Order: sequence, then structure tokens, then C-alpha cells
Amino acid sequence: MTDTPTLPAVSREWHLASRPVGWPKPEDFAFVEAEVPQPAEGQVLVRNKYLSVDPYMRGRMSDAKSYVAPFELGKVMQGGAVGEVVASNAEGLSVGDHVLHFFGWREYAVVGAKNAVKVDPDAAPLSTYLGVLGMTGLTAYAGLLRTAAFKEGDTVFVSGAAGAVGGQVGQIAKLKGASRVIGSAGSDEKVKLLKEEYGFDAAFNYKDGPVAEQLRAAAPDGIDVYFDNVGGDHLEAAIGSLNEGGRIAVCGMISVYNNTEPAPGPKNLARLIATRGRIEGFLVGDHYDLQPQFVQEVAPWVASGELKYRETVVEGIENNLEAFLGVLRGDNTGKMIVKL
Repeated sequence: MTDTPTLPAVSREWHLASRPVGWPKPEDFAFVEAEVPQPAEGQVLVRNKYLSVDPYMRGRMSDAKSYVAPFELGKVMQGGAVGEVVASNAEGLSVGDHVLHFFGWREYAVVGAKNAVKVDPDAAPLSTYLGVLGMTGLTAYAGLLRTAAFKEGDTVFVSGAAGAVGGQVGQIAKLKGASRVIGSAGSDEKVKLLKEEYGFDAAFNYKDGPVAEQLRAAAPDGIDVYFDNVGGDHLEAAIGSLNEGGRIAVCGMISVYNNTEPAPGPKNLARLIATRGRIEGFLVGDHYDLQPQFVQEVAPWVASGELKYRETVVEGIENNLEAFLGVLRGDNTGKMIVKL
């Protein structure tokens, strides 16, 4: 029997109105009201409580061929979300359950039961399932341990280190025995966070001078692993400091997402020959088999306080776009979350 309590008639949601060229502009989006549908058989209706905004979403706003389908013009966008089931027409999910799903950028979402993952709000705050215990956390875990093949004693450099993924990469590396962890960030406040709260051995503000020079000063003996969230001058600097057998895991390149012309590649790729270095890109979707291992290992670190995390919380669905633009600007410390 369908459980359908009284619900509001409309849900507010964000549509892509036009494909941005360069930096996204407010006129590229539309904030609209839509009718709240009833769940069909096998579906639930979720009132979203927290929404995720992430750098990769900029790529989905373009129609260029990519690893994921672009957002459709005139239709609601998507993103990670966690919320409460308010109507159910699916076995195994009841009103009052909390679920993680991928239909964000809206207040209410109809979700197929197979696309909803039940989460426990008593085990961890709901917002963490979008960050430290969610996709961003798994991205850090898989990229460092599988793609970059981290091993005890490695020196690790992380760009965008005060972001949701980067901060977790550095801390996991320390917890697993890295000899030295270095991070780059875009403000002195974030550098202080990396060193004083996250336990990085060294950190620098990339705006203070050439990244290559600052990295050499922070890692005079070179680096074994580079976790790349930024690309550009950071990637070139990492190649320049790579030790023999070094590994580079390319997670993102936020420095070039809004470019309208192709960005020049690193000028020192030939150095990979001498170092026998390796660069490998990865997508978290290829590593969901690690999810149980990830939660088993990381959740106790979060509960004990050994692994710290930050969230930047923006209130209100009407501010979802501004929160997303803030991620592209680097306004966030840790995971950017929209609270509804």
C-alpha cells in the first residue's frame, strides 16, 4: 500500500537554461517551481535535506563528449543529495527513512528504490554521507590507495588540499604512514588549517609565488605521490619534483574547467622518462567495489576524531547556484553543502 502523507503542491528546483561559455553566469540557469509528483510502484518521494555541489558539475553543463552525460537544457540538474522519505511505494523503504541518492538541485525528488541507499542519521550526521563518508571520501581513498598505489613511507603532495577530497587524501596518507605530506591551498587561513588541524607536515599558499619553487622548498627530497585536483602549474611542478617510480593520480583539474581555449600541457613531461614516473586519471565510479572497505576503515577514524573534516554550509535551495559558483572560486573549506 502506498504511504502518501499530505505534501506540498510544488517543489523548487534549478534548471540549466543555456550552456555556459567560460565562467557560468546566473542567466545560464533558471530557478523554477514544479509540481510534486507521487511515487509510482518501486519508487519513493524524498524531501531533500542536504545537497552536494561539486567541481565536476561544471563539465556536465557543457555538451562536449565526456565520461558522463551532459545536463539537459530546460530540465532539472542532478547531484548528490540526502533526504527523508516522505512517501513510499517501494518495499524496504518506509516513510521516515533517510536515503542517499543522486537527484539533487531540487527540494523534492522521486527516486527509484534501487537508486536510493539507506543511511543511518544516528551513526553519523546526514551531511557526512555527501562528503567524508560519501563519494568525495571514496574518491580520496581510491585515488590515493589504488590509483596512486600509496605505500608506507611515501612523500605525498596534494593540490586543492583544503577541499573535500584533498583534505581527506592528506590525512589518510598520514594515518597510513606517509613520511611527509605537503598540501597547497589558496589562502593563508587554509594553509593554517592544513598544518594545525589536518596534520600536514607542510603547506603553502599557491598565490604566494611559483608553485614549483614552493614545492621544492616544502619537499627538498622530492615526492613519491601527487594527488592532482588542480592541474596546470601544480601538475608541472609535481612532475618536476617526482622521485624515481613516482605516481600521479589525476582526480580533477579545476584550474582549467572554465577555460574557453585549450590549456597548455606541462612542459616537462620528458622528465617522466628519467623518473619512470606514471600519470593516471581515475573516476570514482570505477571503484565502488572499495566502498565496504572504505567505510569499514574510515568511519572509525571519523568517529574517533583521528580524521577531521570541515564543511562549508550554505542555507537554502535558492542559494544552490551561488554555492556551486563558490566551489569553482575556492570559497569552500572542505565539502560544500547546501542545507534545505
